[in-house]
Amino acid sequence: ETMKANVIWKGNMAFEGMSDSGIPVPLDADEAVGGANGGPRPMELIALGLAGCTAMDVISILAKKRQQVSSFEVRVDAPRAEEHPKVFTSAVITYLVSGKAIDEASVLRAIELSAKRYCPAQAMFNKVFPMDLRYEIYEDEGDGRQSLVRQGAWQEAAAG
Repeated sequence: ETMKANVIWKGNMAFEGMSDSGIPVPLDADEAVGGANGGPRPMELIALGLAGCTAMDVISILAKKRQQVSSFEVRVDAPRAEEHPKVFTSAVITYLVSGKAIDEASVLRAIELSAKRYCPAQAMFNKVFPMDLRYEIYEDEGDGRQSLVRQGAWQEAAAG
């Protein structure tokens, strides 16, 4: 199947993006380069796509493993080259999982399945730059309080 996406110029550096879902996405540039800061930059959307792709995999796998997740966040830190084109040179993806007695092995397995089998964004970018996959597991103590229980990194060699 072929994914279709288009952008329509709205003036200056503003565009409206549309893809198969039919939901419009504003794009714009920084005021320093003629934009009005009216939407995310295209490279921001690429980083968001990577974060969202793996996040959806991991949360659905954790649900299947009956993990009691109360909050979940995926952070992508992607340094860019100094010279044009300012490509991403690497990425650190950090999975922050909070809940009741979250099983570390389940988190590691979910990260592995996303990285190795399910997430097309990860599979694609993995061919271009190195990615460091890290996790932090928190115990949800209620009242917005949580304590760090485990943290670490998923290693390719450890999977077997």
